[in-house]
Amino acid sequence: MALAALLTACIEDNFSTSTTDVLEFSTDSVKFDTVITAQSTPTKQFVVYNRGKKQLRISSIKMAGRSDKGHFYLNVDGVKGTEFHDVEVRGNDSIYVFVESYLDEMRQDAPVEISDLIEFETNGVKQQVVAHAWGQDVVRLHGDTIGRSVHFTADKPYLIYDTLFVARGATLTLDAGATLLFHDKGAMRVAGRLVANGTQERPVVLRGDRLDHVVGTINFDIMSGQWGGVIFTPPTRLNELHHVTMSGSSIGMHVSAADTLTRALYLHNCVLHNASTSVFTSGGAWVDAVGTEFSDAAESVVNFIGGKVNLVQCTLANYYLFKAPTDPIIFVYLQDDDHVVDELKARFDNCVIYGNTSEINMGDLTGTDVMLRYCLLKSAGDDDANFISCVWQGDPKFYTEREKYIFDYRLHDESDAIGRGNPALCPASARYDRYGQDRLAGGGVDLGAYTWIPEN
Repeated sequence: MALAALLTACIEDNFSTSTTDVLEFSTDSVKFDTVITAQSTPTKQFVVYNRGKKQLRISSIKMAGRSDKGHFYLNVDGVKGTEFHDVEVRGNDSIYVFVESYLDEMRQDAPVEISDLIEFETNGVKQQVVAHAWGQDVVRLHGDTIGRSVHFTADKPYLIYDTLFVARGATLTLDAGATLLFHDKGAMRVAGRLVANGTQERPVVLRGDRLDHVVGTINFDIMSGQWGGVIFTPPTRLNELHHVTMSGSSIGMHVSAADTLTRALYLHNCVLHNASTSVFTSGGAWVDAVGTEFSDAAESVVNFIGGKVNLVQCTLANYYLFKAPTDPIIFVYLQDDDHVVDELKARFDNCVIYGNTSEINMGDLTGTDVMLRYCLLKSAGDDDANFISCVWQGDPKFYTEREKYIFDYRLHDESDAIGRGNPALCPASARYDRYGQDRLAGGGVDLGAYTWIPEN
């Protein structure tokens, strides 16, 4: 008995009871940013340090419970809960605390700010780390079919599981500011008609449902392959997308049609960005794109398999983050498995085509109906019947800094794209770029989707 008491006393002597020996934390707050309500979040973590020589016994770790609209859950030493007692931290050592959030539905459209305190009590001293999130309600759709004319509003995001199908004869209209979040492998298939009425101030957003950060301040939106993509299939026609930003998909946007008698798709001031294959593929369809950015893909940025394609004032760029692209930015298929495919008529006017790979898979377009007029190209070359008044070996001087995860395809002051376009090839629909800049204000026309803005 005496020996046991002596050992207990020795152990207790090794614990500090001083109120000056307090904990240190790797952060003063745990932030979840925007959290979709009624589902668990990815886990955050922080470190609790004991900088002293003696052990510390944390008598209590708990959520203060200030919020009645949601919950933050802790995991300490592999145990999940909201309250822990007598947690020991050895001298000059540390422990990890993991935090997960589950927020109840807010029953309102706008995001709601939620915060609570993670409270630590050691030797009578209380210390806190703030847990913070914005809760966002969503409209959940599980493999739904749109069989009539329907509007998706900007009131709250739509979270799509499986495939959202717009049936033949139906029209889905996306109002300005509408957001569609696609869960893993989620997609949209359109046999009817899709109309997106985004604006400069309130674009329509199509993206994955991961709203957190990969690490630090790097948004999860840099990750491709988060969701499937958007597929237009016959008899779809007369689809119009204005000011749509689509990112992080696997297959990008696909459009196919039985003929080119009716336009299948019109893209106006859109961004199709960051796909784990290509961001855009067209097969046998009539597609027009004005003022649109096609950027960053593991394979070709765009593919055209027959049909009629007109790209005006567009930027086609590839600085894909996760591998060095080897396919050209533009891939045109004039034959498939030794068989001639449907004739392709393609026009690229006042465009920038640039990146870490070649521009087009066919260096010699002689005899084809593919024409590049007033386009900036990285390659050396000479004009001919298919390449007309092009800027060869040009450099658009994008603001993109791949190493810093910045993918901004606007033009620096030294850009070779400034003033090199042909105003006669710039239709009225292309006069204002995605940022509202007037292409004709300075007298000349810049190449690509974006009008140069002087830095000073």
